[in-house]
Amino acid sequence: MNIQAPVKVDKAERMRRAREEAYATPLAQFHPGAPRLFQDDTLWPWFERLRKEEPVHYCTNAPIEPYWSVVKYNDIMHVDTNHGIFSSDSTLGGISIRDVPEGYDYPSFIAMDQPRHSSQRKTVSPMFTPTHLDELAKLIRQRSQTVLDNLPRNETFNFVERVSIELTTQMLATLFDFPWEERRKLTRWSDVSTALPKSGIVASAEERRREMDECYAYMSKLWNERVNSAPRNDLLSLMAHNDATRHMDPDNLMGNIILLIVGGNDTTRNTMTGSVLALSENPEQYDKLRANPELIDSMVPEVIRWQTPLAHMRRTALQDTEIGGKHIRKGDRVVMWYVSGNRDEEMFDKPNDFIIDRPRPRTHLSFGFGIHRCVGMRLAELQLRIVWEEMLKRFDRIEVVGEPKRIYSSFIKGYETLPVRIPG
Repeated sequence: MNIQAPVKVDKAERMRRAREEAYATPLAQFHPGAPRLFQDDTLWPWFERLRKEEPVHYCTNAPIEPYWSVVKYNDIMHVDTNHGIFSSDSTLGGISIRDVPEGYDYPSFIAMDQPRHSSQRKTVSPMFTPTHLDELAKLIRQRSQTVLDNLPRNETFNFVERVSIELTTQMLATLFDFPWEERRKLTRWSDVSTALPKSGIVASAEERRREMDECYAYMSKLWNERVNSAPRNDLLSLMAHNDATRHMDPDNLMGNIILLIVGGNDTTRNTMTGSVLALSENPEQYDKLRANPELIDSMVPEVIRWQTPLAHMRRTALQDTEIGGKHIRKGDRVVMWYVSGNRDEEMFDKPNDFIIDRPRPRTHLSFGFGIHRCVGMRLAELQLRIVWEEMLKRFDRIEVVGEPKRIYSSFIKGYETLPVRIPG
């Protein structure tokens, strides 16, 4: 894959300026969760400096409440696996650096502590068993073939829209047994549910409220249909016919639905796009992949590390504790920066490089660890593996012909557009 020279020059200059700014700014003024750093892709030197100089950092210079940043791999693992000390509960602020706006604090099993967490999580786990994934693989391959065969040649198009969104939305519709002709509603609801006010995704809080109310009404109708019919093999039916989730209150139901929509949408969609960009920026790795397609198996977890589709997860301290020599008070918000831990120089050789045959590629943090480890991670890997198997069969290369447009968010690390062209 080739990327035009002007794009490379622009990126190099942008990164040079970002490094100057990051190393000239006093640590006391750092706000590593500023969405502009992620939208501009200039976050890297800020986290690099924190890893070197203050790996557990307290931010008071932000338009949100003060928060701790944990940026090193082992410290992140400590927080992620000690759920008795660090809470995910939505009533304490939830899993994002910013407290969920009032009225949107739907409790979901990712934003719950034990024992409620595991009992609700287990209800959807049958969807992701090896046997069921083998069945889904046939469908994923068939749909990937159809979508890829219909892409234009010698014409610029948005890879996000034509491939990443389309394939992930088709899978979401299958997982929910959602009306096929209206499946793009799922993508829209996912985007709206995580959108920041300045993102441009919604024009106002009122518009966001209307769209989330529409989601609630639509999914409640489907829920009632599944509750009153024989059990089926979809996420709604699995929850509707399990004692742990059958009698959820409306907010809990909405929370789990939004969690499953976002989880099924963002990880795969943004890593799929990121894989094209990563190979474009590293053509020697693409040559290596073309020469040995079996490297897809290690490329997939490497691109999940490289992309880190969820940049962070937040916890709230349940008691006074210590991380990296810093005293954390009960009630403090603690942000685990997966995007930084995945570039930790002490854990990964050449962490900023994209290396598709990297040893032990699954040691990345992108799916989390402990009780909240992503329940759908094997499905995400499966979709990425199959789409690349099918792309290698069809295309000699995909050319990235312009800068990607990234999402305005320090939570979802993703793309709005990636202009590409497939030579005829």
